[in-house]
Order: sequence, then C-alpha cells, then structure tokens
Amino acid sequence: MTPSQFAGAHLDDAELAARLAEEAGRLLLAVREGSGLTGKDLGKAGDAAANRFLCDAIRTARPDDGLLSEEEKDNPARLAKSRVWIVDPVDGTREYSEGRADWAVHVALAVDGAASVGAVALPGLEGGIVLRSDRPQPLGAMAAPPRFVVSRTRPPKEAEAVAEAVGGELVAMGSAGAKAMAVVLGQAEVYLHSGGQYEWDNCAPVAVAQAQGLHCSRIDGSRFVYNRADTYAPDLLICRSEWADRVLAIVAQLSA
Repeated sequence: MTPSQFAGAHLDDAELAARLAEEAGRLLLAVREGSGLTGKDLGKAGDAAANRFLCDAIRTARPDDGLLSEEEKDNPARLAKSRVWIVDPVDGTREYSEGRADWAVHVALAVDGAASVGAVALPGLEGGIVLRSDRPQPLGAMAAPPRFVVSRTRPPKEAEAVAEAVGGELVAMGSAGAKAMAVVLGQAEVYLHSGGQYEWDNCAPVAVAQAQGLHCSRIDGSRFVYNRADTYAPDLLICRSEWADRVLAIVAQLSA
C-alpha cells in the first residue's frame, strides 16, 4: 500500500500499526536488495525511505494525532495531543546495513502517555513476521537457566551482574526490538537494559510485550511514560513475570 491508500482503508489502530510495520519492512528489504548500497550509506537510505513512508501514511490516516519519529525533527505540538504515534523506522540500523536478521520496525500508539497499541516487524527473519499487541500468543515454557538477551557490542553491567547472580546465560543480539521480541517468542526470559534508549526504541516493544502478559517496567520497577518533552528512556526491563521480582530486587541491591 502507498501512504495515500491508508486514508481510505478504515483500519483500526492495531491493524494500521501492523500494516505500516509490515509495509515498511518490505520497503527496507527492497532497499537493501536493490539499491547497491552498503554500510552506513545503506543504513541512511533505509532509514530515510522507511521514515518517509511511515510518517506520510500516519499523517494521511490519522491527521489529528501527534507523531514522534527517530528520523524526523521533533514537533513539540505532539505534547498537547492525547494520541501520539511513536515510530522507529529501522531499529538496529547497524544490523540492517550488515545484512543481519536482528533488526526491526517499530510502530506504536501512545494514549495519554501509555503504550496502548504496538506492532514490531522482524522483516529479516525467514518469511518476515509482525508481532502485534492485539494478537497475543501463548507463552511457551521457560528455559533453565534463564536466558538474558543483551547487546552484542556493549552488554549492560547490570544485566551481566543479574545473570551471574541467578546462574543465567547471556544471549547477544542486535536491536532493542529484536531483543524484546525474543522474550515474546520464548527465545529468552529476560531483557534488562540500562545503557540508554529513546521512546521510539521501546514503545512498540512494550505495547506488544505487555499484551503478552510479560512484565514491562523501568529497572526501578516504575511504569513507562511516553510522549514526554525529553524522549530519553534510560533503561527497561521486559521479562517473564516469574522473574520480575527477583530481577528487580537484585538490581535494587546493585544500586544501593
């Protein structure tokens, strides 16, 4: 679908988010396969193409809503809106440009500061998948020892310390969306991050994960609040609910 076609599609918010994430993923694969670009040039081209598509489509389909995108200059007018779309056109630009599979497209709707609707596309996986907040799937059995997904380049010291304390193992992975969806898909039990993010990095993953019944919070246990003037989001915990209390308690001990 083109951005203009979303205006007359009469999609509800969840379907719109999912369609947008899926279409942006297809566009990104086409850019990666057909542009002839590599490295940072490919990352920039993919970011620009996906951002243009997503922002044009959202403004066409939901002209009265606010919009926050990693790849656009922030418009403070969004702060007066109850409904704000928060998107990351390519979450994991480095992984995308390297031809890896662990990158994502995030499309979320925050309502009154809460991550209410979300879709996370993982186009690099075989066949591509879209995980969405309106279609939760049953969670599978947990592994023992617990698996902690962490950055493949800079694992947070808190995640390393908690994993060591509970006898867990670290699983290196690329983008924030890929790591969060690994918990949703039963490929990990804990995603603990303390290295700094922004609202577009985790709004859609949080919407999807909490719809699955997973624990989602800051690492001090407080809830996420979106559509703030300062979009910096220092940390997060997405995990199986069975692990939440223990992980939060160990993090509190580490920071005491």
